[in-house]
Amino acid sequence: MRKPWSSLAQLALDLFSGPAPLACPLPAVLPTAGLRHAMLGGVQVPYQLVRARRKSIGFVIGPEGLVVRAPGWVALRDIELALQDKSGWILSKLQQRAQQERLPHAEAEAWKDGADLPYLGGTVRLCVVAKGQAPQVPEGVQPLVLQMPPQASLTQVREAAQAWFKQQARVLFEARLRHFGPQLGVQHQRLSLSSARTRWGSARSDGHIRLNWRLIHLPLAQIDYVVVHELAHLRVMDHSPRFWDTVGTVMPDYRQRRRALRALDL
Repeated sequence: MRKPWSSLAQLALDLFSGPAPLACPLPAVLPTAGLRHAMLGGVQVPYQLVRARRKSIGFVIGPEGLVVRAPGWVALRDIELALQDKSGWILSKLQQRAQQERLPHAEAEAWKDGADLPYLGGTVRLCVVAKGQAPQVPEGVQPLVLQMPPQASLTQVREAAQAWFKQQARVLFEARLRHFGPQLGVQHQRLSLSSARTRWGSARSDGHIRLNWRLIHLPLAQIDYVVVHELAHLRVMDHSPRFWDTVGTVMPDYRQRRRALRALDL
């Protein structure tokens, strides 16, 4: 079952999935003096040309941006043709580099103590505390308590929080599969948690169902829709009218739930 990602998933902190538009693909620290420029895919890309003792033209994307290394005997016209030929790869790598430079600050804010993380359509408050310390949260706020040493890194906090979300997801998904399976006259044989960027779930004819653990961020109504959708595939492995009739036998309002899922712009 395919889906795109967007804002709510990004609030899940690790879902910086879609690269930002390539407005300025180069690191801000790239010096401009002595640089050449190439128009690649409609984007003016500065690059540093280095003549080197080598047999072919090479491209390197690093903190300084794009560096082109070429033998002294290669003409500039041939270098420009090589840049055009590799333009897709160059732009992709520059975009990834720019995105990586934005992530540390964004993640630091997202995973810091006191951040609110999306959970079952609401939020939980991230509480990073020392062992034996009680979290301080306002009344009515559900805490996600991580007992970790003061020197715990951002990566350790993120991985611990994701492990908690995955644990909650597995328990809930198993319960919902057991709830809806008998109503559809099917039984799943195995549940796997997925981290796919393009699917909420999938089902195989042997009863193996994969559900994206990030569904745990969504309201239960949308989770149940995905669960029923995949269980229905154990009876009908396509999206024919018979498939949707099967979904409708246990979830008459599946169209509304599907629209609500899409309306989340995920």
